[in-house]
Amino acid sequence: MPEQQPWDDASGSGAISGAGAGGAMDLAMDEGTTLEKTPGGPEGTGPAGKPRSLWSDAWRDLRRNPVFIISGLVILFLVIISIWPQLITDLDPLDCDLAKAQEGSQPGHPFGFDGQGCDVYTRTVYGARTSVTVGVCSTLGVSLLGGVLGGLAGFFGGTWDAILSRVTDVFFGIPVVLGGLVFLSVVTSSTVWPVIGFIVLLGWPQIARIARGSVITAKQNDYVQAARALGASNGRMMLRHIAPNAVAPVIVVATIALGTYISLEATLSYLGVGLKPPTVSWGIDISAASQYVRNAPHMLLWPAGALAVTVLAFIMLGDAVRDALDPKLR
Repeated sequence: MPEQQPWDDASGSGAISGAGAGGAMDLAMDEGTTLEKTPGGPEGTGPAGKPRSLWSDAWRDLRRNPVFIISGLVILFLVIISIWPQLITDLDPLDCDLAKAQEGSQPGHPFGFDGQGCDVYTRTVYGARTSVTVGVCSTLGVSLLGGVLGGLAGFFGGTWDAILSRVTDVFFGIPVVLGGLVFLSVVTSSTVWPVIGFIVLLGWPQIARIARGSVITAKQNDYVQAARALGASNGRMMLRHIAPNAVAPVIVVATIALGTYISLEATLSYLGVGLKPPTVSWGIDISAASQYVRNAPHMLLWPAGALAVTVLAFIMLGDAVRDALDPKLR
Protein backbone atom coordinates (compact mmCIF):
# COMPACT_ATOMS: atom_id res chain seq x y z
CA MET A 1 0.00 0.00 0.00
CA PRO A 2 1.53 3.39 -0.95
CA GLU A 3 2.13 6.04 1.65
CA GLN A 4 -1.06 7.86 2.47
CA GLN A 5 -1.16 11.46 1.20
CA PRO A 6 -2.71 14.43 3.01
CA TRP A 7 -5.46 14.71 0.43
CA ASP A 8 -6.50 11.07 0.81
CA ASP A 9 -9.22 10.02 3.22
CA ALA A 10 -7.94 9.07 6.64
CA SER A 11 -9.30 5.52 6.41
CA GLY A 12 -7.01 2.52 6.37
CA SER A 13 -8.55 1.28 3.12
CA GLY A 14 -6.87 3.93 1.03
CA ALA A 15 -9.11 6.99 0.79
CA ILE A 16 -12.73 6.82 -0.13
CA SER A 17 -14.41 10.03 -1.09
CA GLY A 18 -17.63 10.95 -2.81
CA ALA A 19 -16.02 9.87 -6.10
CA GLY A 20 -15.79 6.19 -5.05
CA ALA A 21 -19.08 4.56 -5.95
CA GLY A 22 -20.83 1.20 -5.93
CA GLY A 23 -18.46 -1.72 -5.54
CA ALA A 24 -15.60 0.49 -4.44
CA MET A 25 -17.58 1.73 -1.43
CA ASP A 26 -18.64 -1.80 -0.51
CA LEU A 27 -15.04 -2.95 -0.80
CA ALA A 28 -13.86 -0.24 1.56
CA MET A 29 -16.61 -1.00 4.09
CA ASP A 30 -15.69 -4.70 4.01
CA GLU A 31 -12.11 -3.80 4.87
CA GLY A 32 -13.26 -2.18 8.10
CA THR A 33 -13.25 1.51 7.32
CA THR A 34 -14.13 3.57 10.38
CA LEU A 35 -16.41 6.44 9.61
CA GLU A 36 -16.58 9.42 11.91
CA LYS A 37 -19.84 10.08 13.66
CA THR A 38 -21.55 13.32 12.69
CA PRO A 39 -24.30 14.99 14.74
CA GLY A 40 -27.69 14.83 13.11
CA GLY A 41 -27.29 11.49 11.33
CA PRO A 42 -25.92 7.96 11.57
CA GLU A 43 -22.19 7.34 11.76
CA GLY A 44 -20.32 8.65 8.73
CA THR A 45 -23.26 10.67 7.47
CA GLY A 46 -24.30 14.28 7.46
CA PRO A 47 -27.54 15.74 8.82
CA ALA A 48 -29.48 14.48 5.80
CA GLY A 49 -28.14 10.94 6.21
CA LYS A 50 -25.83 11.18 3.19
CA PRO A 51 -22.24 9.85 3.33
CA ARG A 52 -19.74 12.57 4.19
CA SER A 53 -16.91 13.34 1.80
CA LEU A 54 -13.57 15.12 1.95
CA TRP A 55 -15.14 18.17 0.32
CA SER A 56 -18.03 18.45 2.78
CA ASP A 57 -15.61 18.12 5.71
CA ALA A 58 -13.34 20.74 4.14
CA TRP A 59 -16.18 23.21 3.65
CA ARG A 60 -17.28 22.71 7.25
CA ASP A 61 -13.75 23.45 8.49
CA LEU A 62 -13.36 26.47 6.20
CA ARG A 63 -16.52 28.08 7.54
CA ARG A 64 -15.08 27.88 11.05
CA ASN A 65 -11.65 29.22 10.09
CA PRO A 66 -11.28 32.99 10.71
CA VAL A 67 -8.31 33.14 8.32
CA PHE A 68 -10.53 31.87 5.50
CA ILE A 69 -13.33 34.28 6.38
CA ILE A 70 -11.07 37.35 6.53
CA SER A 71 -9.15 36.51 3.35
CA GLY A 72 -12.38 35.56 1.59
CA LEU A 73 -13.99 38.90 2.43
CA VAL A 74 -10.91 40.81 1.21
CA ILE A 75 -10.88 38.85 -2.05
CA LEU A 76 -14.63 39.30 -2.49
CA PHE A 77 -14.20 43.06 -2.07
CA LEU A 78 -11.38 43.07 -4.63
CA VAL A 79 -13.49 41.12 -7.11
CA ILE A 80 -16.44 43.48 -6.67
CA ILE A 81 -14.40 46.65 -7.20
CA SER A 82 -12.65 44.99 -10.14
CA ILE A 83 -15.97 44.45 -11.87
CA TRP A 84 -17.67 47.65 -10.71
CA PRO A 85 -15.05 50.24 -9.68
CA GLN A 86 -17.73 52.92 -10.09
CA LEU A 87 -19.22 51.73 -6.81
CA ILE A 88 -16.50 53.50 -4.80
CA THR A 89 -15.15 56.11 -7.20
CA ASP A 90 -16.70 58.23 -9.93
CA LEU A 91 -13.43 59.58 -11.36
CA ASP A 92 -11.48 58.49 -14.43
CA PRO A 93 -8.01 57.06 -13.68
CA LEU A 94 -6.68 58.70 -16.87
CA ASP A 95 -8.12 62.14 -16.03
CA CYS A 96 -5.02 64.03 -14.87
CA ASP A 97 -4.16 67.64 -14.04
CA LEU A 98 -0.46 68.53 -14.08
CA ALA A 99 -1.15 71.54 -11.86
CA LYS A 100 -1.87 69.09 -8.99
CA ALA A 101 1.12 66.81 -9.57
CA GLN A 102 2.52 65.23 -6.38
CA GLU A 103 0.06 67.07 -4.14
CA GLY A 104 -1.11 65.32 -1.01
CA SER A 105 -4.54 64.43 0.31
CA GLN A 106 -7.38 66.83 -0.47
CA PRO A 107 -11.17 66.75 -0.07
CA GLY A 108 -12.45 64.25 -2.61
CA HIS A 109 -8.94 62.93 -3.23
CA PRO A 110 -7.95 61.05 -0.06
CA PHE A 111 -4.76 59.49 -1.51
CA GLY A 112 -3.48 62.64 -3.20
CA PHE A 113 -2.12 62.90 -6.76
CA ASP A 114 0.73 61.22 -8.64
CA GLY A 115 3.47 62.74 -10.76
CA GLN A 116 1.09 63.35 -13.67
CA GLY A 117 -1.64 64.85 -11.52
CA CYS A 118 -3.83 61.71 -11.63
CA ASP A 119 -5.90 60.75 -8.61
CA VAL A 120 -3.99 58.04 -6.72
CA TYR A 121 -7.13 56.68 -5.07
CA THR A 122 -8.86 56.14 -8.40
CA ARG A 123 -5.81 54.52 -9.97
CA THR A 124 -5.43 52.24 -6.95
CA VAL A 125 -9.04 51.12 -7.30
CA TYR A 126 -8.79 50.50 -11.04
CA GLY A 127 -5.45 48.73 -10.56
CA ALA A 128 -7.29 45.94 -8.72
CA ARG A 129 -9.04 45.00 -11.98
CA THR A 130 -5.73 44.36 -13.73
CA SER A 131 -4.24 42.36 -10.87
CA VAL A 132 -7.31 40.19 -10.32
CA THR A 133 -7.67 39.55 -14.05
CA VAL A 134 -4.04 38.52 -14.44
CA GLY A 135 -4.09 36.37 -11.30
CA VAL A 136 -7.34 34.54 -12.02
CA CYS A 137 -6.77 33.98 -15.76
CA SER A 138 -3.18 32.87 -15.22
CA THR A 139 -4.21 30.45 -12.49
CA LEU A 140 -6.97 28.95 -14.63
CA GLY A 141 -4.63 28.54 -17.59
CA VAL A 142 -1.81 27.06 -15.52
CA SER A 143 -4.16 24.68 -13.69
CA LEU A 144 -5.86 23.48 -16.86
CA LEU A 145 -2.69 22.95 -18.88
CA GLY A 146 -0.54 21.59 -16.07
CA GLY A 147 -3.33 19.50 -14.57
CA VAL A 148 -4.21 17.78 -17.86
CA LEU A 149 -0.61 17.10 -18.92
CA GLY A 150 0.50 15.99 -15.46
CA GLY A 151 -2.60 13.85 -14.94
CA LEU A 152 -2.14 12.03 -18.24
CA ALA A 153 1.55 11.45 -17.53
CA GLY A 154 0.81 10.06 -14.08
CA PHE A 155 -1.97 7.80 -15.34
CA PHE A 156 -0.30 6.32 -18.44
CA GLY A 157 3.36 6.57 -17.37
CA GLY A 158 5.99 5.17 -19.68
CA THR A 159 7.28 7.26 -22.55
CA TRP A 160 4.72 10.03 -22.02
CA ASP A 161 5.79 10.40 -18.39
CA ALA A 162 9.49 10.47 -19.30
CA ILE A 163 8.98 13.14 -21.96
CA LEU A 164 6.95 15.35 -19.62
CA SER A 165 9.58 15.01 -16.89
CA ARG A 166 12.36 16.15 -19.19
CA VAL A 167 10.30 19.06 -20.57
CA THR A 168 9.44 20.29 -17.08
CA ASP A 169 13.13 20.11 -16.14
CA VAL A 170 13.90 22.48 -19.01
CA PHE A 171 11.21 24.97 -17.92
CA PHE A 172 12.31 24.81 -14.28
CA GLY A 173 15.78 25.90 -15.42
CA ILE A 174 14.48 29.19 -16.86
CA PRO A 175 14.61 32.11 -14.37
CA VAL A 176 11.14 33.65 -14.28
CA VAL A 177 12.14 37.32 -14.22
CA LEU A 178 14.86 36.85 -16.83
CA GLY A 179 12.44 34.90 -19.02
CA GLY A 180 9.91 37.71 -18.67
CA LEU A 181 12.48 40.32 -19.68
CA VAL A 182 13.32 38.33 -22.83
CA PHE A 183 9.83 37.20 -23.77
CA LEU A 184 7.89 40.38 -23.06
CA SER A 185 10.48 42.85 -24.30
CA VAL A 186 9.46 42.08 -27.89
CA VAL A 187 5.73 42.46 -27.18
CA THR A 188 4.19 45.82 -28.00
CA SER A 189 0.64 45.11 -26.80
CA SER A 190 -0.48 47.01 -23.70
CA THR A 191 -3.16 44.45 -22.76
CA VAL A 192 -2.94 41.81 -20.06
CA TRP A 193 -2.93 38.82 -22.41
CA PRO A 194 0.81 38.69 -23.23
CA VAL A 195 1.58 38.72 -19.50
CA ILE A 196 -1.00 36.00 -18.84
CA GLY A 197 0.40 33.91 -21.69
CA PHE A 198 3.93 34.23 -20.31
CA ILE A 199 2.85 33.21 -16.80
CA VAL A 200 1.00 30.17 -18.16
CA LEU A 201 4.01 29.23 -20.28
CA LEU A 202 6.38 29.15 -17.31
CA GLY A 203 3.90 28.23 -14.59
CA TRP A 204 2.35 24.98 -15.83
CA PRO A 205 5.31 22.66 -15.00
CA GLN A 206 4.80 23.16 -11.25
CA ILE A 207 1.14 22.17 -11.44
CA ALA A 208 2.01 19.30 -13.79
CA ARG A 209 4.42 17.86 -11.23
CA ILE A 210 1.81 18.11 -8.47
CA ALA A 211 -0.94 16.58 -10.63
CA ARG A 212 1.34 13.75 -11.78
CA GLY A 213 2.27 12.72 -8.26
CA SER A 214 -1.31 12.98 -7.05
CA VAL A 215 -2.63 10.81 -9.89
CA ILE A 216 0.08 8.19 -9.35
CA THR A 217 -0.96 7.95 -5.71
CA ALA A 218 -4.69 7.89 -6.42
CA LYS A 219 -4.58 5.23 -9.16
CA GLN A 220 -3.03 2.72 -6.74
CA ASN A 221 -5.94 2.89 -4.30
CA ASP A 222 -8.32 -0.02 -3.86
CA TYR A 223 -11.38 1.63 -5.39
CA VAL A 224 -9.47 2.31 -8.63
CA GLN A 225 -8.22 -1.27 -8.76
CA ALA A 226 -11.77 -2.49 -8.16
CA ALA A 227 -13.07 -0.30 -11.00
CA ARG A 228 -10.34 -1.61 -13.29
CA ALA A 229 -11.20 -5.22 -12.38
CA LEU A 230 -14.85 -4.54 -13.21
CA GLY A 231 -13.83 -3.42 -16.71
CA ALA A 232 -14.07 0.35 -16.37
CA SER A 233 -12.47 2.26 -19.24
CA ASN A 234 -9.49 4.56 -18.78
CA GLY A 235 -11.68 7.60 -19.32
CA ARG A 236 -14.20 6.50 -16.71
CA MET A 237 -11.50 5.74 -14.16
CA MET A 238 -9.86 9.13 -14.75
CA LEU A 239 -13.07 11.16 -14.57
CA ARG A 240 -15.06 9.25 -11.95
CA HIS A 241 -12.47 7.83 -9.56
CA ILE A 242 -9.02 9.39 -9.97
CA ALA A 243 -9.57 13.05 -10.86
CA PRO A 244 -11.96 13.89 -7.97
CA ASN A 245 -9.50 12.36 -5.49
CA ALA A 246 -6.36 13.84 -7.05
CA VAL A 247 -7.50 17.43 -7.61
CA ALA A 248 -7.20 18.62 -3.99
CA PRO A 249 -3.43 19.30 -3.97
CA VAL A 250 -3.70 21.02 -7.35
CA ILE A 251 -6.35 23.38 -5.95
CA VAL A 252 -4.19 24.18 -2.92
CA VAL A 253 -1.05 24.93 -4.95
CA ALA A 254 -2.99 26.94 -7.54
CA THR A 255 -4.68 29.07 -4.88
CA ILE A 256 -1.38 29.97 -3.26
CA ALA A 257 0.26 30.53 -6.65
CA LEU A 258 -2.46 33.03 -7.62
CA GLY A 259 -0.99 35.60 -5.25
CA THR A 260 2.46 34.87 -6.65
CA TYR A 261 1.24 35.53 -10.19
CA ILE A 262 -0.16 38.90 -9.13
CA SER A 263 3.17 39.92 -7.62
CA LEU A 264 4.97 38.63 -10.74
CA GLU A 265 2.84 40.85 -12.96
CA ALA A 266 3.62 43.84 -10.75
CA THR A 267 7.33 43.01 -10.86
CA LEU A 268 7.40 42.76 -14.65
CA SER A 269 5.38 45.98 -14.97
CA TYR A 270 7.77 47.70 -12.56
CA LEU A 271 10.67 46.64 -14.78
CA GLY A 272 8.89 48.07 -17.81
CA VAL A 273 8.27 44.81 -19.72
CA GLY A 274 4.91 43.80 -18.31
CA LEU A 275 1.83 45.96 -18.71
CA LYS A 276 2.33 49.32 -20.35
CA PRO A 277 0.45 52.64 -20.19
CA PRO A 278 -2.34 53.54 -20.62
CA THR A 279 -3.20 50.30 -18.80
CA VAL A 280 -3.67 51.02 -15.08
CA SER A 281 -1.52 48.72 -12.97
CA TRP A 282 -0.12 48.79 -9.46
CA GLY A 283 3.27 47.80 -10.85
CA ILE A 284 3.28 50.73 -13.29
CA ASP A 285 2.28 53.17 -10.54
CA ILE A 286 4.94 51.81 -8.16
CA SER A 287 7.57 52.18 -10.87
CA ALA A 288 6.51 55.76 -11.61
CA ALA A 289 6.40 56.68 -7.91
CA SER A 290 9.78 55.21 -6.99
CA GLN A 291 11.66 58.31 -8.18
CA TYR A 292 9.45 60.59 -6.06
CA VAL A 293 9.48 58.53 -2.88
CA ARG A 294 11.23 61.25 -0.83
CA ASN A 295 9.08 64.18 -1.93
CA ALA A 296 5.74 62.39 -2.34
CA PRO A 297 5.76 59.04 -0.49
CA HIS A 298 1.97 58.75 -0.79
CA MET A 299 2.38 57.97 -4.48
CA LEU A 300 4.21 54.75 -3.57
CA LEU A 301 2.46 53.90 -0.31
CA TRP A 302 -1.07 53.25 -1.59
CA PRO A 303 -0.50 51.08 -4.67
CA ALA A 304 2.25 49.13 -2.87
CA GLY A 305 -0.04 48.62 0.13
CA ALA A 306 -2.91 47.45 -2.07
CA LEU A 307 -0.59 44.98 -3.81
CA ALA A 308 0.71 43.63 -0.50
CA VAL A 309 -2.78 43.17 0.94
CA THR A 310 -4.01 41.41 -2.21
CA VAL A 311 -1.10 38.97 -2.37
CA LEU A 312 -1.36 38.28 1.37
CA ALA A 313 -5.11 37.61 1.08
CA PHE A 314 -4.63 34.97 -1.61
CA ILE A 315 -1.76 33.31 0.26
CA MET A 316 -3.86 33.18 3.44
CA LEU A 317 -6.74 31.71 1.45
CA GLY A 318 -4.44 29.04 0.04
CA ASP A 319 -3.15 28.17 3.51
CA ALA A 320 -6.71 27.86 4.83
CA VAL A 321 -7.71 25.60 1.92
CA ARG A 322 -4.60 23.46 2.46
CA ASP A 323 -5.42 23.00 6.15
CA ALA A 324 -9.03 22.07 5.34
CA LEU A 325 -8.10 19.52 2.67
CA ASP A 326 -5.37 17.88 4.76
CA PRO A 327 -6.91 15.57 7.41
CA LYS A 328 -3.58 15.28 9.23
CA LEU A 329 -3.67 19.01 10.08
CA ARG A 330 -7.11 18.94 11.66
